[in-house]
Amino acid sequence: MITIGQLARYIGVSIKTIRVYHDKGLLPEPDRDASGYRQYGAHDAIDLIKIRTLAEAGVPLARIRDLRAATDEEFRQALREIDDELTARIRGLRATKERLRRLASGELAPPLPTEVGAYLEDLARWGFTPRWVDLQRDLWILVFATHPDRAIALFHDQAETLADPALRRLFLDYDHAHDLDADDPRVDDLARRIADANRERYGLDEPPQLDAGSEIPALIQGTVNAASPAWRRLDTLIRTQLGV
Repeated sequence: MITIGQLARYIGVSIKTIRVYHDKGLLPEPDRDASGYRQYGAHDAIDLIKIRTLAEAGVPLARIRDLRAATDEEFRQALREIDDELTARIRGLRATKERLRRLASGELAPPLPTEVGAYLEDLARWGFTPRWVDLQRDLWILVFATHPDRAIALFHDQAETLADPALRRLFLDYDHAHDLDADDPRVDDLARRIADANRERYGLDEPPQLDAGSEIPALIQGTVNAASPAWRRLDTLIRTQLGV
C-alpha cells in the first residue's frame, strides 16, 4: 500500500488532481490506515492511469465517470470514438500549424491555383490597371479560402467571360471608371451595357454564385464599392436594371 503522495509521484499527477478525481467520483476513496491516511494499492494506480490517459486525450471528466460503469464492449467502442476525435483534432491542428507557417512567411492564405495566377498575368497583359489586378488577386484569395468547393466554378465563369473580347472591354471600362465622377454620364452608359451583357450571357438563369446565405459576395462587392464612388454607383445602377 502507498500514500497519496507516492501515488501522485508514481503516476505523474498532483495530489490535488487525485483529490479532484475523488470528489468527482472518478476514483473511489481507498481505505485509510489507523492514522486516517489514505492507502492505495495497485488497482488504484491502474485506475488512475486510465483516468489520466483519458483526461489527457481531452475527454471531459463527466464522460470519464460514465465510462467507469461501461461494459468492456462499451468501453472499447468509446475508445474508438475518442481515437477518431483525436485524429480529427490532430488533422485540424496540422492545418492550423500550416496556416501559422504561411502567416509567418507573409502568406495569408493557401497559394492560388496555377490557372488563377496565369489569369492574373493575362489581366495585366490585356491592359487592366495594377490596382485592378491586385484587387482581383485579393478577392480570389478570399473566395478560394472560404469556399474552395465553389471557387473554381466561379473562376472558370469569369475567365470565360474575359476570354470574349467584347465582354473583356466592359471589364476594362469598369476598371477605368474608377476615377470618374459618380455622376458622369459614362457611368450610366456602362451600367446599361453591363446589364445588357449579363442578360445576354445568362438569360433567365442565375450566374454561378457561392452557397446560399454566404456573406462573402456582399463582402466582396462592398470592398469593390468602397474603392470608388463611381464603382459604388455602377453597382447600384446594375442591380436596379437587373432587378436584384
